[in-house]
Amino acid sequence: MSSESSFDIVSKMDMQELTNAVHQTEKEIDNRFDFKNSKSSLKLEKDALIIASEDEYKLNAVIDILQSKMVKRGITLKNLDFGKVEPASLGTVRQRLGLKQGIDQENAKKINILIRDSKLKVKSQIQGDQIRVTGKSRDDLQQIIQILRKADLPLDLQFNNLK
Repeated sequence: MSSESSFDIVSKMDMQELTNAVHQTEKEIDNRFDFKNSKSSLKLEKDALIIASEDEYKLNAVIDILQSKMVKRGITLKNLDFGKVEPASLGTVRQRLGLKQGIDQENAKKINILIRDSKLKVKSQIQGDQIRVTGKSRDDLQQIIQILRKADLPLDLQFNNLK
């Protein structure tokens, strides 16, 4: 009797690395001449990052700095959900960047279709905000991982607990 192998497909943002990127961004803003006396700020909440500045130009500059810090720390930009720029207090503007954690139902369905269309002998099952993939052959599971890495999905996937 052959045992089944499995792995989990998840989509998680490394919040510690994101916190580090936010701190680096704040430090750079404090030290840059073009941000002298600027009212720019970043506030990390549970599922969002709120960025504020005195105008849209400065707001975009803060976001550019943040994105470069994120990329350097290996954090994907795919899991950011950009809200619209809105007016804030004292003539400033702010933008909410949603932090996508987990795989939503729509993307879970897309992933299941990609797995099914591969014609490999594996099963996939949605479990909350992640997907468990099982199969008899580890090679099949490795192929599924490769297929999903190449797929142009709107979120960053990680593959955990390959057993």
